[in-house]
Amino acid sequence: MLSVLRDASVTLCLPPMQLISYNINGIRAALRNGLSDWLAQHQFDILCFQEVKATADVVDLAVFEQLGYQYHWHAAEKKGYSGVATFSKIAPTNVVLGCGLPVYDCEGRILRTDFDDLTLLNCYFPSGTSGEIRQGVKMEFLRDFYDYVVELRKTRPKLIVVGDYNIAHNAIDIHDPIRNKNSTGFLPEERAWMDQWFGNNMIDTFRYKHPQDVAYSWWSYRAGARSNNKGWRIDYASVTDNLRDQIVDCQMLSDAVHADHCPVWLSMSERANE
Repeated sequence: MLSVLRDASVTLCLPPMQLISYNINGIRAALRNGLSDWLAQHQFDILCFQEVKATADVVDLAVFEQLGYQYHWHAAEKKGYSGVATFSKIAPTNVVLGCGLPVYDCEGRILRTDFDDLTLLNCYFPSGTSGEIRQGVKMEFLRDFYDYVVELRKTRPKLIVVGDYNIAHNAIDIHDPIRNKNSTGFLPEERAWMDQWFGNNMIDTFRYKHPQDVAYSWWSYRAGARSNNKGWRIDYASVTDNLRDQIVDCQMLSDAVHADHCPVWLSMSERANE
């Protein structure tokens, strides 16, 4: 069910801002691996976590409060599975849990926070690695999510869409495109969806700033993939074209090793592009 929270008392104009999107593969595990110490060394305004694998009531969130963050959480109904959470240092003006489609909302896949006229979507796209049934769910999600964003943009034209998309877009985004040409996450139909996504006035901020750079956001735990940098770039920070002039930089923060993913860092300026 679509859940909406409102706080009309807060006035905020973002950007400028520093944001990270991070699939932490379990927030409790990431905290045990030093996530809080790492966050304390930085000045991020917004944290978008995917695959938190917990409800907020079972996590010690005092460290985030000490760092000045408040949070909004969209957990999966299934315990220890999926879920997204957004932490910010200033209250959003509107919060929506889910996209209104129960088949996805029960898995905690989309969390929307508005900051005045800017809308941030924190997303965890399904993976198809467990077999044909889930691959089918993934393809249905891609179609439904695309339509959802097209409709949302009619009333909320300034969007930032971050998260684990579970797709490597092009050959430059995966360490072995030949061997993985038939692997979920790099299938032709998934890559075609990414073509459509970025062809509809959405910008891949990392590729926009670094058109030729090789950088990954996920590495398998097997066969020393991370130490050998055999990774995939499957985590993205997309923005609508009307925010193009406000993109300062986007980077994969591969030195952060709290999970099998690394954070995607996005910096936006306050220049307007009307």
